[in-house]
Amino acid sequence: MSVTLPVPPSSQEPASHAAPVPHGIREHGLRGLVADWSADRAAFAVSWGKAMMWIFLLSDTFIFSCFLTGYMTVRTSTTVPWPNPSEVFALDIGGKPIPLILIAIMTFVLISSSGTMAMAVNFAYRRNRARTAALMLATAALGATFVGMQAFEWTKLIHEGVRPWGNPMGAAQFGSAFFMITGFHGLHVSAGVIYLLVVARRVMNGFYERRGNYQIVEIAGLYWHFVDLVWVFIFAFFYLW
Repeated sequence: MSVTLPVPPSSQEPASHAAPVPHGIREHGLRGLVADWSADRAAFAVSWGKAMMWIFLLSDTFIFSCFLTGYMTVRTSTTVPWPNPSEVFALDIGGKPIPLILIAIMTFVLISSSGTMAMAVNFAYRRNRARTAALMLATAALGATFVGMQAFEWTKLIHEGVRPWGNPMGAAQFGSAFFMITGFHGLHVSAGVIYLLVVARRVMNGFYERRGNYQIVEIAGLYWHFVDLVWVFIFAFFYLW
């Protein structure tokens, strides 16, 4: 009688040439990315909240770019004279028109708010609740001031007959471009003011202190700096050109 001896497992299966990765050591490259995803670990060295804010800001950049590109295309192609911004946006002070004075003040206010927001992020990572909340409230106040001055600017132009469908000072496209671009930006500033107030209230209540993470203040700062940066382009292309 013949007896069949069992074959060792090492001879049944081909040996793997890939050495196992020790626990706690991360692979690099594409294999490391796949391993991180499959292991339910962080695939990138950035939080999801910050990553989603960057994606949102990127999409918003495309929208504002389309608006400004469309405005420049309309302005260069129209055959009707375009209104002079120095005259349209002038304010009478002491009986003399001062060109772009309101726009200059609005720009100063918004740029200043970017500085207070940066300081708020700094104090947030130092776990200084009082100063963080105070600086965020100051930023929100400056943003609300900007929106109020923009509302005054809109009221003045509407009183002078400027409409989205017409403009007694020149090209009819001026009204539609102005209300669309500045209105969309003003909507972002208004939403940012509400956002800052909500976050500041949670900072004062110690909500983020209990969680041990103040990164939401930095995320709010990313949004606010983006709004300020967009205004710089609007100021340059719409008011100075």
